[in-house]
Amino acid sequence: MTQDVVRIDEAPLFELLTVASLFLVALIGTIIAYQAYRGYRRNDATSMLYLAVGLLLLTLCPFLINVTITTVVSPGQVVTVFFENVSRLAGLLAIMYSLYGHH
Repeated sequence: MTQDVVRIDEAPLFELLTVASLFLVALIGTIIAYQAYRGYRRNDATSMLYLAVGLLLLTLCPFLINVTITTVVSPGQVVTVFFENVSRLAGLLAIMYSLYGHH
């Protein structure tokens, strides 16, 4: 299975917007997660740590998984989507635990 390399100047606008939006989600999620981590450090509130980890798993990790898997391994799209969704699910569970499970 061979994949053609698409240069940025040849990529369709929709693909560029998709990559840009994924990057922005990862960046903004990381900034918010960092603020939650600072809250954990400042107040020793473990729930803030779970919130920070959940946000990273929800926003940054799917982006990194997508880039890493498609660059290094280049598997079928189903494999990439599966690992992205597992990361998102783990992130949501961590956020839910930060809200309801940890007192």
